[in-house]
Amino acid sequence: MAPFRQHLHPNDVETDEENDDAIDPELRLRTVRTAASTIAVSIRDEQRVQKRRSRIRQRSLKFFGNKGKDKKRADDMAEHATEAEQQLPAAHINGRRRNIYVNAPLAPLESDAQGEPLVRYVRNKVRTSKYTILTFIPKNLYEQFRRVANLYFLALVVIQVFPVFGAAAAQISMLPLVFILAVTGIKDGVEDYRRAMLDEEVNTSAATKLGDWRNVNQPKDSRAWYEKLLGLSAPGKVTKGVRKLRAREANSWGRIVLQKNGELNETMSDSDQTAAVHEQGPDVSSVTLGGTSSIALDSKLNDPSEYSLSYPPLANTLSTAMARVTENDLAGRTRSGSLSAMSGKAMSTRSHKSFGVVDWNRRAPGTARWERTLWKKLEVGDVVLLRENDQVPADIAVLSTSDQDGLCYLETKNLDGETNLKPRRSLKATSSLQSEEDIEHSSFVLDSEPPHANLYLYNGVLRYREKQTGVEKVEPVTINELLLRGSSLRNTTWVIGLVVFTGADTKIMMNGGSTPSKRSKIERETNFNVVMNFIVLILMCLATAIASGVIGSRTDTSANFFEQGSDPSDSSVINAIVTFASCLIAFQNIVPISLYISIEIVKTIQAYFISQDVDMFYAPYDTACVPKTWNISDDLGQIEYVFSDKTGTLTQNVMEFQKCSVNGVPYGEGITEAQRGSAKRRGSNSILTPDEQTEELTVLKQDMLKKMSRAFTNRWQQPDNFTLISPRLAADLVDASSPQRGCLIAFFRALAICHSVLPDKPDPQMQPYRVEYKAESPDEAALVAAARDAGFPFIGKTNGSIDIEVMGRPERYIPLRMLEFNSTRKRMSVVVRDPEGRLILYTKGADSVIYARLAADHDPELKAKTLKDMEDFANGGLRTLCIAYRYLSEEEYVDWSMAYDAAASAVKGRDEAIDEANERIEHSLQILGATALEDKLQEGVPEAIETLHKAGIKLWILTGDKVQTAIEIGYSCNLLKQDMEIMILSATSHEEARSKIEAGLNKLASVLGPPKWTSNSRGFIPGAQASFAIVIDGDTLRYALETGLKPLFLNLATQCETVVCCRVSPAQKAMTVKLVKDGRNAMTLSIGDGANDVAMIQEANVGCGLLGLEGSQAAMSADYAFGQFRFLTKLLIVHGRWSYLRIADMHANFFYKNVIWTFAMFWYLFYNSFDATYLYQYTFILLYNLLFTSLPVIALGAFDQDINAKAVLAFPQLYLRGIRGLDYTRTKFWLYMADGLYQSVVMYFIPYFAWSLGPAISWNGKGIDSLADFGTTIAVAAIISANSYVGLNTHYWTVITWIVVVGSSLIMIIWISVYSLFNSVDFNDEVLVLYGEITFWTTVILTIAVALGPHFLVKFAQSSYSPLDSNIIREMWVKGDLKKQLGIKSRRGLIRTMSSRDFETAPMYHHDRSISEASQHGGGYEPTLTRSPGEFELSSPQTVGISESSRQPKWQEESEISTNLADIQYVVDGEPDEAHTITPGAHTSPIRSPVSPHPSYYSASDIPIPSPLPEPHYLFYNQESATASAATTSVTAEAPYAVNSLQPPRLEPPRTEAPTLDAFEMGVRSPPSAFKMEPTSPFPRAGSQASGVSYYATASERWDGEDDDHSTINLEHQDRRESVYSTSPRAL
Repeated sequence: MAPFRQHLHPNDVETDEENDDAIDPELRLRTVRTAASTIAVSIRDEQRVQKRRSRIRQRSLKFFGNKGKDKKRADDMAEHATEAEQQLPAAHINGRRRNIYVNAPLAPLESDAQGEPLVRYVRNKVRTSKYTILTFIPKNLYEQFRRVANLYFLALVVIQVFPVFGAAAAQISMLPLVFILAVTGIKDGVEDYRRAMLDEEVNTSAATKLGDWRNVNQPKDSRAWYEKLLGLSAPGKVTKGVRKLRAREANSWGRIVLQKNGELNETMSDSDQTAAVHEQGPDVSSVTLGGTSSIALDSKLNDPSEYSLSYPPLANTLSTAMARVTENDLAGRTRSGSLSAMSGKAMSTRSHKSFGVVDWNRRAPGTARWERTLWKKLEVGDVVLLRENDQVPADIAVLSTSDQDGLCYLETKNLDGETNLKPRRSLKATSSLQSEEDIEHSSFVLDSEPPHANLYLYNGVLRYREKQTGVEKVEPVTINELLLRGSSLRNTTWVIGLVVFTGADTKIMMNGGSTPSKRSKIERETNFNVVMNFIVLILMCLATAIASGVIGSRTDTSANFFEQGSDPSDSSVINAIVTFASCLIAFQNIVPISLYISIEIVKTIQAYFISQDVDMFYAPYDTACVPKTWNISDDLGQIEYVFSDKTGTLTQNVMEFQKCSVNGVPYGEGITEAQRGSAKRRGSNSILTPDEQTEELTVLKQDMLKKMSRAFTNRWQQPDNFTLISPRLAADLVDASSPQRGCLIAFFRALAICHSVLPDKPDPQMQPYRVEYKAESPDEAALVAAARDAGFPFIGKTNGSIDIEVMGRPERYIPLRMLEFNSTRKRMSVVVRDPEGRLILYTKGADSVIYARLAADHDPELKAKTLKDMEDFANGGLRTLCIAYRYLSEEEYVDWSMAYDAAASAVKGRDEAIDEANERIEHSLQILGATALEDKLQEGVPEAIETLHKAGIKLWILTGDKVQTAIEIGYSCNLLKQDMEIMILSATSHEEARSKIEAGLNKLASVLGPPKWTSNSRGFIPGAQASFAIVIDGDTLRYALETGLKPLFLNLATQCETVVCCRVSPAQKAMTVKLVKDGRNAMTLSIGDGANDVAMIQEANVGCGLLGLEGSQAAMSADYAFGQFRFLTKLLIVHGRWSYLRIADMHANFFYKNVIWTFAMFWYLFYNSFDATYLYQYTFILLYNLLFTSLPVIALGAFDQDINAKAVLAFPQLYLRGIRGLDYTRTKFWLYMADGLYQSVVMYFIPYFAWSLGPAISWNGKGIDSLADFGTTIAVAAIISANSYVGLNTHYWTVITWIVVVGSSLIMIIWISVYSLFNSVDFNDEVLVLYGEITFWTTVILTIAVALGPHFLVKFAQSSYSPLDSNIIREMWVKGDLKKQLGIKSRRGLIRTMSSRDFETAPMYHHDRSISEASQHGGGYEPTLTRSPGEFELSSPQTVGISESSRQPKWQEESEISTNLADIQYVVDGEPDEAHTITPGAHTSPIRSPVSPHPSYYSASDIPIPSPLPEPHYLFYNQESATASAATTSVTAEAPYAVNSLQPPRLEPPRTEAPTLDAFEMGVRSPPSAFKMEPTSPFPRAGSQASGVSYYATASERWDGEDDDHSTINLEHQDRRESVYSTSPRAL
């Protein structure tokens, strides 16, 4: 029975779920593996979803059609419903709709008696900082007093103000609290000030708006009451910031005349006009400044490096060639007075076009002019002018553009990291606006929906009255007519827009949310420790108060005579209460306030070290890692989930045409990252390294270019950008007799014609034959660029024609129709007329879509070959498209064109009608070929992901891209692997989503068993079990995040190794992060580069933003900002782990040292009638945490390193302890508390018993019998013990560590010497009394030894008999073995080359190994059940064994062999001294059982044994011979004679066998039944716990006999010594 009951769909909804092959009959979700099959299934699911939506839509239209007019949508919006509205259910949006009036009176309900608007809109000023000047102090204090300890310290300060409680210096006692509040406040203030400066830079960016014009949507005086009271910012007054801007741009700002003729005209001098001619280009729009003799300047379509603007945008100044407007130039053109260039205003000439909203009969003041202002000054209802490369300052509705068709192009790099251009259109009713007068004579109202966070949806209505008929007209406004704040205008000279949303109401700001106040996990857990210590403190004080009250109530003691008047009152109860408060003061150090001061110091130092790491410095951006939130560095060492954006984060968003298939022949020599990763996982060395590949491709490219240049001239070619490297293609293309030549020409001709790119000549004068392409998608630009470099350049579109060249010969095609690409069609088509007059339909799209539309009589062999090539390309991580064509007859085209026009003008069912019309022409296609593009990854991304996976970190991709694109990137970066079981979730309803999720859970339960959610199961171990991944689209994720499905989806997703979420909005990204963070109480990290990633960056425990040339919005809101994704590994694995361990050890040591100090005072109370008398002199109490013991703990937290950075990166599995929180636990806290309690007993009672033997007499005759003498002895012992304790816990002793650990104790000794020389009440001549007496020194030394002895012994036993992985690796590093394997030169010089005898007898470790944390996952996952041969992923070597096949004579002849971590040879272990030549595929079962549940000699994260052996051969077993078993067979690694103690011993060759390369084999984890190993040694040995095989031998055992030269590990037994190699805890 399935564990989850399936919820079937309601009967009233037509579904094909019963026949859905995504779910098998056992109610388990079917999975796929290869990239090609994953993409194919995702496309099929999307088509099924679209088909289902179409049926539902048709049914609803039929239903509403029967209802009549009562179902007509308000405001005639039904006829203009957008595709998004039809596909998605309408979501309720909270808030009131807003009406924006332009030259129209306000509605009565929206204005007050004075005609002022009732609605007030937010300013365009944004703030991402947490504080303001007014809120900083109260808000920061509130955040700091969320710490329980700070409240406790504040209470103590209040108590000490009253003298009755016996505080020595109440004023001094408040200084620590004030200091920590001040330091923390300053740190928070500096962090927030940086954010505020970035905000100010954005808010003071320059914009152009219509000035001297009444915006009726804003009150005449919009000032706040206090501004009116103080007389600030009077209406109409130009502010200081605006004046500075206009003064700065005075010399470059003149009169603007907007034209639709495609030119940028400005008034200039004659010399400037001459210079402008060189930049003039055809067919671009214009902004004209000045008089009649203006010269056209080209609106250059610069390449990205030239037009990349920083965010915030720099002040946009016009070209220096623009001259100031003269009076003569303006004569006859100004409408009301002269124009001052210094005012920053300019105006356009009138166009006198009455169309749409423009009514020239309407009276207008004629004063409006364009003026420069600041972003923060813009308001709702303002009319703004955007020029090319301007950034959009607010959410703006497009009224008019420089393009005749109303098009403009938007780059959203700052929003989503994508550099492709997105088209937007102007409203038809306002498209004629192109001057200030046009705007003044227009009148309309924009009825807008309330602001919301959905970046892909907007609904509004433009209302206006038509001049000729007087009828009110409406026009829908969608997201296609809206420009979002932060995007940039490209390839469009100018745009006139209406501000709709400002500031916090803009979509990007609503997606960002407020800046959170983040606290680290350890800091939150510290509250528990503080509470526990506070409870201990209360119990101590309560016990003391009760005892004091009981003793004080007795009347038969000598205190009544000797201590008269010493009590605060005559009441024993009141005296007990006073004693209670006095003890609170005396024992306050048990809750250390210095801990928080020290933590702030330590985290500041850690942030500095992170910022100074040269390995995270990115030279192209000249920036290092920038920590912006300093107090969460320890969270970096506990991250379990990483949520990453795709575009711009994992990829460069640069497409390269790598391969193609033409007429069934594949071309292209490149190797993708996915192919490289797959080969690496298989252990293959046949793949070239990146450097070797680059060299080889360079040679092949030169050969290819030579062949092509000899055949034809390609003036447009750009050899440096040529990525389709295939000498075979060049040979076929230039061979006139080859039948393949015609197919190649037709293929590349189709690429040059079938597209929607825009050509650009950056420098037509100097480089007339250099053309670049700008496209909506980088895929299209890459395809056309590849055709250009192959000899088929697309030159341009002029006068309704497409100009290309075909191998040097020009051709011109007439474009007739373009059927655009969208996510539903998954294809695009163009209909063109060729030079011979024939009509041709070119189509490109997904393979499944094209294949469904091929001709019935198509060549089946060509179809099969092309499909096979596309599958190979897709499995290599490439994006594939299929190219096809067919010829059309004139009659067919005319008929279809009429049908298409009718469908496009349909009011109802428009989309269905268009789809039906498209189907009438997109059929009977013939395949030309297929393309394969690689989305270039950032450098080091696959390696970084692999390292993160080894560390146990799960990576999720949250992207707005389509499903197929995300899948391709997942495979290319090795996040998705061919051996993974991939589940694709695509649903159209809540119930269907539930059924898919439950089916996925059933699938996991059937393979993995029930899930475990314990702390020790956090993280994952690659290869330990079957790997699953999820690919889910945005609509399904929306259902999955609903309340009813959240737990199910969370359960499903967190059991998978990775999750890819596609088509998700910024809000969904944040919700997904929150789901995992709260649902699993997991530590999360989000990383992105765009403004759409801000929400998830702020939601995660740690947010990382990638810096860019444009200055990423994500980096502004992140906790850590750096240049490349690969730096994340160093940040987490090294700095994060170090910070976590440092803070964890620092906390434990802090509580320990305060326990020994405080409890020693408590023990003294038993001997002073519990009257709260201080044991120590008061200066010791003040200086204990301030000077004597604080610096060693700070040094531990700031500088300690248990393992070197290179060693940590070599063993990322060490990070797993941080994920599981094993280094900062409550158990550790209580153990340190108990240790401190024990040592406090030692600290007090050893001196007490030493003093009870009889007080000694100092050399000067003074007795050592005062409280000061006794207390000082205990204080000295406690301080030295506390500092030494920290020293014992320190792994990395630097000069600073020596100074602070030893120096702190010396300072205390010196302080006693100096302070005792001054006269005081209770501390005179202590240096003379104590330092010269042997009793003092003996007592101190004995006390320290007894106190620290147990801790030392426990650490020794733990590291020797139960070591952690870090202990083993640290010892390897210290001995130098690991350094040599990593190629690091030791500071002590090169380690000497050891002989074979030295190698065998040298101790590798002085302890046994425990089972690693990474290997305690129970039985290993059996890969045969789900993996194909050749797909195994090898784990680290786990035991040392020897095989006969590896004993080669040449090893004896080598005196020194270099080591290489990558060249590891694995064999199946059995007897270490015996081996068997195992041929591939031959597997038998072992005869010995049972196998130990911990069979590993090495842990899974131990150092791999290097070996420079030949390329390995792989050993696999078939499923028939394998039996089910939870145990695993140890994988063995062997190497030849090595140069250090890390490698196994040199092996002598068998006398009867010659070495062959076939003898080297590699085994993988397998059930015991997979291999059979017969013992051949005559020496029986006892079984080891490390292996269930009773014949397993340890290296420490010696064998004697005639076969020693063959069967013993000790190869040279003339001078044999005992080795300390061991395989089990019993062997030591």
